[in-house]
Amino acid sequence: MIPLSVVQALSARRYAPLGRLGVQEIAVLRVDTARRADDPERDWIGFAATLTPDDLLKALRGWWRCDAASVAAGGVLPVTLSGYVVAVLTGLERWEKNTEGRHAFPEARLTGYVTDLATPKITIASTADSDRQLAELLLGTRLTSHSGGAIAYVPTNATAH
Repeated sequence: MIPLSVVQALSARRYAPLGRLGVQEIAVLRVDTARRADDPERDWIGFAATLTPDDLLKALRGWWRCDAASVAAGGVLPVTLSGYVVAVLTGLERWEKNTEGRHAFPEARLTGYVTDLATPKITIASTADSDRQLAELLLGTRLTSHSGGAIAYVPTNATAH
């Protein structure tokens, strides 16, 4: 059971201030809770605050059906779990495409992540000022996105409610 106070705190959480990003649209990576991966490159897929930063980055990197140029143009990839930003990835300038038409961003950096969503407590994983600012702006906020896949696209000039 989740305590009522936690549910109330989450429902009152502010929405991500996307208008401050300076781009028209960003991609959002929508994930589930971490589970064991059957993959030689990584042990986990998804998000868990208990993973080490290296394991978390590997768990969040993947091959997605997406418009890679649009993902890169946004400059940031917020990672959401149930509509809350739990991690932020940057370093999306270069991508690769596999034979199935999926894209990966091999130089993606884990900028920051949430270790406790209810409070929220965040960990900044990057030393770059621009990365730190993005993480502080987005982590723990609400970010609504709709998509049939892992990647959704959200306009930044509209308030997400």
